[in-house]
Amino acid sequence: MAQVEATTERVVKADADTVFDTLADYSGTRQKLLPEQFSEYEVREGGDGEGTLVHWKLQATSKRVRDCLLEVSEPTDGELVEKDRNSSMVTTWRVTPAGEGSSRVVVTTTWKGAGGIGGFFERTFAPKGLGRIYDAILARLAAEVEK
Repeated sequence: MAQVEATTERVVKADADTVFDTLADYSGTRQKLLPEQFSEYEVREGGDGEGTLVHWKLQATSKRVRDCLLEVSEPTDGELVEKDRNSSMVTTWRVTPAGEGSSRVVVTTTWKGAGGIGGFFERTFAPKGLGRIYDAILARLAAEVEK
């Protein structure tokens, strides 16, 4: 099984604290940022950053639905880490200043992929598909914080 990784980034016109707080607001803003590939969103514990437990289903393709139960941590300033209790998937959101009044948001998801030919296709196509989903989230994030 090989490690699969998908990374997407965007610069938004808002300060890093505002962007981070918006991403960490699982009980409020975060659900509004999610595109149609996400369903059954539910905050089960916490709701603001560290200590949050959040559930959703992610339909990455017409045939592939992941049931995600994510534990949220904040290992360093400007970093949110979502570890899925149901799989090896880990998503890290990093928010850093990017000039006056702007921030760079980088989202990276890793997981242990399948082996064999299925794994080849997963490593080839899954990062691109997930990248499109994250592009949509980052566009909604930008629209939210740049108001």
